Formats: sequence, C-alpha cells, structure tokens
Amino acid sequence: MAEVSNKQVIFKDYISGFPTDADMYITTSTISLKVPEGSKAVLVKNHYLSCDPYMRPRMTYTTDSYIDSFKPGSVIEGYGVAKVLDSGHPNFSKGDLVWGFTSWEEYSLITSTEMLIKIPTTDVPLSYYTGILGMPGLTAYAGFYEICTPKKGEYVYVSAASGAVGQLVGQFAKLLGCYVVGSAGSKEKVDLLKNKFGFDEAFNYKEETDLVACLKSNCTAHMSHIPVYRKIKPLPLCFPLGLLFQCEEEFLNAILSFLARYFPEGIDIYFENVGGKMLDAVLVNMRLHGRIAACGMISQYNLEEPEGVRNLFTIVTKRIRMEGFLVFDYYHLYPKFLDLIMPYIREGKIVYVEDIAEGLESAPTALIGLYSGRNVGKQVVVVARE
Repeated sequence: MAEVSNKQVIFKDYISGFPTDADMYITTSTISLKVPEGSKAVLVKNHYLSCDPYMRPRMTYTTDSYIDSFKPGSVIEGYGVAKVLDSGHPNFSKGDLVWGFTSWEEYSLITSTEMLIKIPTTDVPLSYYTGILGMPGLTAYAGFYEICTPKKGEYVYVSAASGAVGQLVGQFAKLLGCYVVGSAGSKEKVDLLKNKFGFDEAFNYKEETDLVACLKSNCTAHMSHIPVYRKIKPLPLCFPLGLLFQCEEEFLNAILSFLARYFPEGIDIYFENVGGKMLDAVLVNMRLHGRIAACGMISQYNLEEPEGVRNLFTIVTKRIRMEGFLVFDYYHLYPKFLDLIMPYIREGKIVYVEDIAEGLESAPTALIGLYSGRNVGKQVVVVARE
C-alpha cells in the first residue's frame, strides 16, 4: 500500500532546567496506513494530544523511574485520542475511537496496546478523553476517593488547582460536601477556581498584597515567632515556584499565612501537585490523622537538585498518612469512575476547562507552557478534528 506523509514532533536531546521550544523540532516522514501482516499492532490517526506535567522528567535521562525517558531523535510519546484506521489486534477494529498512549504525530503504529482504551460514548467532546474522561480524570478520582478516603465536612486543600487534575479534585470534594480551597498562579486562575469550579476559596501564591494573617491554627501556633512579610511584589508567570520569593523563609511564611487564613482549624486532606516549600508549609497546617495524596511535584521537575522538606516529623506527631500513587495502578477502576462522572457531566454538576492549541506545530510551545503556568485548564493539542 502506498505511504502517506506523517508530520512528527521529535525530541532533540536530554535537558536540564526549563525546557524550550528548541528542545523539540517538527519533521515529516512517511507511513503506511496498513498494519504489517501478522502483527497485532493498531494503526491510528491522532486527533487530540495531551500535554501533561509528567512529560518533563522524561526529558532527562534516568533509569530510576516508573516510565522510560524519551529517546533523543525519536518521536515524543504521550496520551492522546485517536481513530483506528487498521488493526491486527482482536480487541480493536477499523473505525474505533480510542484513548491512551500514542505518539506526537499525525499517524501512529501502536504496537503496545495495553494502554489503549476503547471510547465507550461520544455524546461529550472527544477531547475530554485527554482530560476529564482520560488519565487526568482517573488520577483525580483515584487520588481523592481511594487515597484520601474523604468524608463530608472535611477541609480540603488542592495545589495547582486549576490544572487538569486539580480542577476535578476540587469539584469532587465540593460534591461530597467538603470545604475546599485551591491555589494557582494567576488572578485569572483564582477567579476560575471560585467562579467556575465552585471552590470555597482560592489564592494566588504569586501575588498577594496583604500577607498579614493571624496564625490562628493550633497546628501552626508553634511557628508564630517567624516574621511574616507584609507585601510581596507581583512576579511574571515564568518564575518557577522556588524562585518566587527572595528567600526560602519568605516563601514559607507567605504560604503559611495563606493556609492559616483559609484553614484556621487545619487541613484534613491535601491533594499534592506541587511539592517543595508548598508541601513544607502544608505539613505544619495538617490536622490529626490528615491524609495527603502525592500526585505530582511540579515545582521540582526543572531543578537539577530537588529541594528538601524540613517538616516531615509532623507526619509522625499528627499521624498523617501520605501516599504516592500512579494512575496505572487504578486502571481497573475506570468503569466505576465513568459510572460516577458521566452523570455529573451530563447534569452540569461538574464542568471542565480546556486550553486548546491548534495544530501539531503548536505542540512544543503548548507543552513547555505547562511549566511556567501559561495554560489555563487542561492543555490539549488538536492534530485533526473529528
């Protein structure tokens, strides 16, 4: 069968620090639209690609990770939504819509189909399967319900709350009857959390005019001797979390102040997406028997040396349960997750915000924007609309 052209995004080489557009490039190759004879592979046309924080560590060479590093000179891999054009696999047929692991290109020959899931319904936007109905949605569900075991009336804090996972965790918590506060890195995102997603409160950790807050929480009273800075000037969104403030103590004091203001009684559940100093501040504000779901630590991904966490002993004294998790371990819950979330979507009880980038050429810029907070909502790249 004749081959067709296939535009691709290629990973150039391993990096340290913040990624840039120059770390990836666009090229065009050719591909046959037939699966090789005797193969159990699936040939797909990619429609939507997902930009996710976990992709940054894959740009650095490591052999000590749950997922392989990208290979220099190879097509970038990630989650996406696609249509099957040809299949040698008994579970997939021509015309099927699927989501799962694919490559950043127009057409992909997928030989490892374990991470490919057939899309059961199309009465919602197909792009939702990169987010609310895909990996981020299942991540939010597993982390909140399975790890945090929430109860009505509990106090919930979500960092990076306007992202693909955080926006869902907050809405799950509100539907359960919890008090929910989220943090984000711009006024626009804070407004989104409160006015669109229904968070009780939200704050911008990058810009706050009044940091004077009485450290009323019992769990932070022992730190009241630390001076709290009255004003921190606004900083560009490109600043990483660890560089926002002029010293570590200043940043820690600011976050402690925010948390004490919004959680005077302390935090029952923390959905961790940031790490570093944010985690340090949260630990001293946790309540007895609090739970922390460690989903990600985006503040650490661009650092050559990870930051230490100084307040870990509070895990002992407050009997906190902190558990890391990977969504792969919860794929068996996907049908149960769909049973919960589909009625919420159809009834308008859960809303979802996407940040759409048009065209495969926009993919590198869309991806690196995650690490400076440029995106608002779930970052999606449209390769070809359905």
